[in-house]
Amino acid sequence: MPKILVIDDSRYTRLPIVKFLASNGFEVLEAENGLLGLDVLKKEKPDAVITDLLMPEMDGYELLERLRSDGSQVPVIVITADIQDSTREKVLQSGARAVMNKPANLTNLLELLSGR
Repeated sequence: MPKILVIDDSRYTRLPIVKFLASNGFEVLEAENGLLGLDVLKKEKPDAVITDLLMPEMDGYELLERLRSDGSQVPVIVITADIQDSTREKVLQSGARAVMNKPANLTNLLELLSGR
């Protein structure tokens, strides 16, 4: 069963994603910010990460930077309310596999995680 880490400071955003993934056979881990997410990543070694960009403690950009500087190749999908092309480009250049707008289309998210 693939293990997915969902990082978002908004429980309102995180919960539907967590429930949807769990109902589709994923083991789902949660964190409220990038700093807590890094701890979970080191301990649990998820198969993929879904993260927000703007969060307290450590944002999604810093999380991506830390992951890549540590040599991690874990796939990261960023879900953000910032829909500017410049943001999308910066996120992809930082090493994310994909960028999705909030609210996330859960069917599309499932397809990304399934490698379709």
